[in-house]
Amino acid sequence: MKRFLTFIALSACAISSAQNIDDVLRYSNENLQGSARFQGMGGAFGALGGDLSALGANPAGSAVFNNSLFTFTGTYFDSRAEADYQGTLTNGNSNSLDINQVGGALVFKSKDPDSKWKKISAAFNYDMVQNFDDRINVTGLSNEGIDTYFLNFADGIATENLQTRDNETLTDAYLDIGATDGLGYPAQQAFLGFQAGIIDPTDPDDPNETTYISNADYNDLSQNFRQTVSGQNSKFTVNAATQYGEHLQFGASLNFHNVLFDRLNRYQEEYIDSNSEVRRTILENLLRTEGSGFSLGLGAIGKLNDFIRVGASYQSPTWYRLTDNFAQRISSNYRNRNSEIDGSPFLGTTIFDYQIKTPGKLTGSIAAVFGQNGLLSFDYGYQDFSNAELRPSSDAIFASENAFISERLGAVSSFRAGGEYRIDRLSLRAGYRYEQSPYEDGNIIGDLNGISGGLGFNFGASRLDFAINRTEQDVLRYLAETGINTPALVNKINMNYSLGYTLNF
Repeated sequence: MKRFLTFIALSACAISSAQNIDDVLRYSNENLQGSARFQGMGGAFGALGGDLSALGANPAGSAVFNNSLFTFTGTYFDSRAEADYQGTLTNGNSNSLDINQVGGALVFKSKDPDSKWKKISAAFNYDMVQNFDDRINVTGLSNEGIDTYFLNFADGIATENLQTRDNETLTDAYLDIGATDGLGYPAQQAFLGFQAGIIDPTDPDDPNETTYISNADYNDLSQNFRQTVSGQNSKFTVNAATQYGEHLQFGASLNFHNVLFDRLNRYQEEYIDSNSEVRRTILENLLRTEGSGFSLGLGAIGKLNDFIRVGASYQSPTWYRLTDNFAQRISSNYRNRNSEIDGSPFLGTTIFDYQIKTPGKLTGSIAAVFGQNGLLSFDYGYQDFSNAELRPSSDAIFASENAFISERLGAVSSFRAGGEYRIDRLSLRAGYRYEQSPYEDGNIIGDLNGISGGLGFNFGASRLDFAINRTEQDVLRYLAETGINTPALVNKINMNYSLGYTLNF
């Protein structure tokens, strides 16, 4: 049984279940994916063009092509996460193989030697701009338990709202609570803790009681948190560009995004104290997000002389329409629990429809081209994350969260540098990428650093490219939204191994 909800029906705390600052950041960032040549040079193509994945950096780049072509790239993704929680180190690993780039371009050259408009290009390209596949495993000992999580949510909620009515199933009660004004997500969490026997009202005989006590008795806990994520954010680009004279290229792109995101969080705690009658609690949250988005880009490339090229581009905000499917389940061995809740399937699916507007981005670029011998390139990007929004922004829930986003997030500068050296038909490539933390204090998410390298071999009518791309970033991961206040420090390392093929015609 499913209940379809709009945000008008949600309480102010419902946003903490799924729609929050983390979602805005997830869809505002684009990882360094794309063709093998693009990755091998660190994505520094804003003043170069001549690569289909470079259309994301500067839409004028397709006007650099001298002929029509088709390119596709496959990538092996390897994601590793080392978590430090309360002094205990735990590793997680996820890997996958996928086609992450497919595209082509048609180039039409002017037959009029006197025309200033030298050529027009039309291009299309599919890029997996984000691969969400990830696995985090956190283990350690603590004195902060999940009982505090439920107590914090239950405070102020009458006991009668946490009980099942005659002939009402747990799933029906859970969904009805989520759809009731003044209850929503906080009451759903309290319902789970109450039905699992983890918390009880201070006065069990008073249906209007709004204060609660914990049934847990512990000094230390053994905790394990596992997060398994899969999915992707893909972008299909339709592009047109033109060359004016010998020195200028202009271009525009329409980008159509498709989002699929799956996340399973599993939290388990076991009580070390031998006097405790309760030994185990498991809470699982399952989230699936699906949706689409739209953005556009404008750009120009100028050739100052035979060696120096400059580029400038604007990427508009991306407007996403998303749907979250959220479900939970809990199990425990508290003696006063509702036996039906232990080991039960996920308690129905609550569905949320919402929108996100990501911040726009400005990019400035410069490159030095040394004839047929090689090149050096540098891109600088500026993106103000405080402008991101959950929508409709007129809703009080979103207005509050957007104020929080504006306060916590700030402007981000990103740098990309790349080079290519050619030895006859062989090309050697290297790149570097740096991106500031989107948080003003830089604590929740650290700065991102990336290095890459690759090589290509030109067969004349075709080219084969290979690249290795590595990024590293530190993030803080909390085991619960409230109650467990000590986060794990997670060091995330992503490795991409890409092989691409380009056919010219």
